[in-house]
Amino acid sequence: MKITSTNICGSDLHMYEGRTDLEPGMVLGHENLGIVAEVGNAVVKVSPGDRVCLPFNIGCGFCRNCEEGLTAFCQTVHPDPKMAGAAYGFAGMGPFWGGQAEYLRVPFGDFNCLRLPEDAQDKETDYVMLSDIFPTGWHCTRLADMQPGDSMVVYGAGPVGLMAAYSAMIQGASKVMIVDRHPDRLELAEQIGVIPIDDSKGDPVEQVLEQTRGQGADKGCECVGYQAHDPQGHEDAAMTMNRLVDSVRFTGHIGVVGIFLPQDRNGPDELERHGKIAFDMGKFWFKGQKVGTGQANVKHYNRQLRDLIHQGRAKPSWIVSHELPLAEAESGYQHFDARDDGWTKVVLHP
Repeated sequence: MKITSTNICGSDLHMYEGRTDLEPGMVLGHENLGIVAEVGNAVVKVSPGDRVCLPFNIGCGFCRNCEEGLTAFCQTVHPDPKMAGAAYGFAGMGPFWGGQAEYLRVPFGDFNCLRLPEDAQDKETDYVMLSDIFPTGWHCTRLADMQPGDSMVVYGAGPVGLMAAYSAMIQGASKVMIVDRHPDRLELAEQIGVIPIDDSKGDPVEQVLEQTRGQGADKGCECVGYQAHDPQGHEDAAMTMNRLVDSVRFTGHIGVVGIFLPQDRNGPDELERHGKIAFDMGKFWFKGQKVGTGQANVKHYNRQLRDLIHQGRAKPSWIVSHELPLAEAESGYQHFDARDDGWTKVVLHP
C-alpha cells in the first residue's frame, strides 16, 4: 500500500519515550490509510488503485477469535503461539513494521483492507481515524455498555478520550463529561457539547458528583492508561481507575482502553514495574460495578463508522490540529509528546 496519511498516536509516545521494549530500527505507525499499489496472488477482493484504511490490529480472518469478531486477539498472525493479537509498528505486537513510511506491506489484504467510498480523498483526514482512534473511542463506550440516555464520564481528553466522548454523544448520551487539564483539549470537547472538567482546579470526582446529583455517572471510560499522572506531574498508574470507581454510580459500568502493560521497566515503583496497580478492589466490589478492557476490535466497528462519515453523520477530523509532511515527523513527535498547546492530533503525509 502506498501511504497517503498516517497518524501519530498517543500509543506511539510510549515507545518514543522508551517505556516499552521496542525493537531497534522498527518503523512506527499503526494508523494508516492509502492506495493499494500491488496485490499478491491470494488477494481477490482488493485491487491496485483502491483507497483503503487499515485497522491497526492485524487479523487473519479465519481463527476462532477473528471469526467471533475479536480481531484484536487474532490467534494466527503473531509468531509467538502464546500471544494473541498483532499490530503494525508496535512493541510486543509482532514483527510488522508500521506505516510512517512511503509504503506498507499488508498481510491478509482482503481481510484487513477497508475499502473507502468515492469521497475518500476529500474526507481523508476523517477516514484515517477509522484505523484506530474512532473505533477505539467507540469500543470504550461499548465496553462500558453505554445506552441512550446514560450519563458518561471520560477520563483523558487526548485523541482517544475525545473520540470516546464524541462516540457517546453520537449514541445518545444524556450528558457527557470529560476530565483533563489541558485547556486546548477541554475546549475541543466543549465544541461538541461535552462538559469539561479541569482536574487542576479541583477534585474531579467531586465535580462529577456535582454534575450528577451526587450519584455519579451511569458509565465511565478510562482513556489514559498506565502513565496517568496528577496535575503536579506525579505518576500513578492506578489514579484514573480509582477515580472512575468513585465517579461512576453503584452498579455502573466502566470501559478501559487506556493502555496497561504486563511490564513497565521504567515504572515509578516496584508494583508498576511488574504491570500491577493498587486498585481499589473493595470499593469496586462493594459498588457492584463492572469493567470491560482491551484493545478495540477495529473491524467490528469500522464499516459502520465509515458509513457514518460517508453520510455526513460523523466528522472525527474535528480533532486534527496539524498535518505535516513525513519529513517533519520528528518535530510532530516532539510537540505532541510535550502536550504543547494546540497539538491535539497530528496527521503525517509521505
